Order: sequence, then C-alpha cells, then structure tokens
Amino acid sequence: MSINRAEKICWKKCWILNYVLAFLLFTIWCFSMMWRWHPVVVYACKEQMIYSQPESNKPTRSDVLILSPWLAPIVWNGTYNSVILNAQFHQRNVRVGITVFATKKYTIFVQNFIDTAEKYFMVGHKVTYYVFTDRVSDIPAIDLREGRHLVVLQVPTYQRWQDVSMRRMEMIRHTSQERFINEVDYLVCVDVDMIFSDEIGVEILSNLVGTLHPGMFSVPRESCTYERNPQSEAYIPTDDGDFYYAGGFFGGTIEEIYKLTNFCHNAMMADQAKNIEAIWHDESYLNKYLLYHKPTKILSPEYLWDDDFGRPDYLKRRRFLAVRKNHYQIRNRR
Repeated sequence: MSINRAEKICWKKCWILNYVLAFLLFTIWCFSMMWRWHPVVVYACKEQMIYSQPESNKPTRSDVLILSPWLAPIVWNGTYNSVILNAQFHQRNVRVGITVFATKKYTIFVQNFIDTAEKYFMVGHKVTYYVFTDRVSDIPAIDLREGRHLVVLQVPTYQRWQDVSMRRMEMIRHTSQERFINEVDYLVCVDVDMIFSDEIGVEILSNLVGTLHPGMFSVPRESCTYERNPQSEAYIPTDDGDFYYAGGFFGGTIEEIYKLTNFCHNAMMADQAKNIEAIWHDESYLNKYLLYHKPTKILSPEYLWDDDFGRPDYLKRRRFLAVRKNHYQIRNRR
C-alpha cells in the first residue's frame, strides 16, 4: 500500500511539473510574439503621428469664431492638424460617400467636379461618388484613384429646377436606407456646379455637419433669409436662429442624414398640401432642422465660396468654388 501511495505522489508531481513547464513555454512564446510585433506598431504610429505640440496659451484663430455656443467646432484653416486626423480616420478605415444631382444640362458640370475632387477631396481615403441624373448616358467615364468609385443613379425628370432641388431630400432619404447604409460611413451632399480648388479632407466629418452660407456670414438673425411665413413648416421667427446654413454643402453619418432628409421631405410635403413653397426650397427646411437639431460640426465659408463675394481677410483658403455660369440658361434649357 505504501508503494502504491508513493507512486501516486510521484505521478501527481509529474503532472504538476508538466503543467508548469507548459505554462512557462506559453509565456515565453507570448513574450517573443510581443517583441516581434511591438516595434513595428510603434514605428508605424510614429510615422503617422509626427506633428508639433499644440500650445494651450496660443489660440489657433482669433479673427473668427471657432466654437459654437453648443461647443461644436467651426472648421477654419489653421484650426486642425490633418496629420492627426488622417491617422485617426485611417485606423477606422472610413468610407465616404459624396452625392450630387446632375439633371438636364447640369450634366456638363460632372467632369470638372469629379476631376477636381480626385485632386483635392478626401485624398488617400475611400470615396464613392453618387451621381443622381436623368441623363445617364451623358455621364462620362472618368479615371479614378484606387479605392474610389463612381455610381450613377437614375432619377425622374422634373420640369422646374425648384422641384429638382426639393426632391433631392426625398431621394437622399430613400437611398440612405436602400444603399448608403451598406456602402459608406459618412455622406457629404453638395452641389454639382462647383469645383474643388483646395484640400478638403476628414476634418469635415462628424455626426451632423452644416456649412456657413458665404452670403450670410456675420448677418444678424433678423436679416437672414429664413422662411418667415408662420404657416410654413420651415418657419423661423425673426428673434430665432444661430447661423444661416447653405443647402449646397451638408453631411454626416448615414443615420443622421436620414433623419435630416426625412424631416425636410415630410415638411415639404406638408407645405405642398397647403400650397406653400418655402423661399429657398430645400435650404429653408435644412435651416429649420439644423436650428433645432444642432450640427456637431460647422464648416466655415472656405468650404462653399463664390468669388462674387470677393476675397475677405478672414478667408485664408477657397476650397470649394462656385462655377461662373448663366443660371437661367442652365436651369431652363432641356
């Protein structure tokens, strides 16, 4: 009996020793893997994140407002570091969609729009261009950078340009559910009769983004061209309003864009039933929505400029420019 007991003790010690050895070998392997990969990761981060240290006692801009009363940043040249932002968004592998509506003769703007976007818009990031048009055959084949795609979407033909402008909210809303939600993380909605003339990158991305209208910059709220008809769903009283936002540049996550466009479309339909048409069509409803659903980021007029407004001192860069054209001729010609 004593021999059997000794054998059992011996076997028990052997099993314990085997477990200890296995644990040590596993620990050594883990450390070897850490040493193998850790320096590469650190090196990659250093390569992406080289930048000057921010100085807390030196504001980036003192000539313009850079923070809204609800703490949303207002993006101007000099208020951000693109090296940091690009590194952060690359880590997330972000996909960006950009929509334009090119109906009737507006198809003539598509080529320059995309050519300049390839040079300046979200360079180095994944981008999908969504072109809504009633003339699919007029959209040219365009060479794009790697990771960028062009999607052409057929839409109905409307007689009035105002109807095209207002119906785009309905189309963006519908496509957000059917397509955008599966293909991109952020959506940027802009006018097609524009060109990119300077860098526009991930600094514009946020949950909900509005752009300050260049013609209404620094205008008192009572002078802003909000919809003033109390019967309209776009109505904003003269003693209300933060900023006047441009309908030609807004964006956000797909969920937030769906909410915005859903509100605008439903409000338009309610007004249409009352035979009311807001003064600036979809832009009026956009301003109503952004007044009561504050944007999480605001873009300065750098991101939507028209040279008819001159070159004021506060405008350090003109990133997205209106194309000079005969509005009447373009809007009314078939």
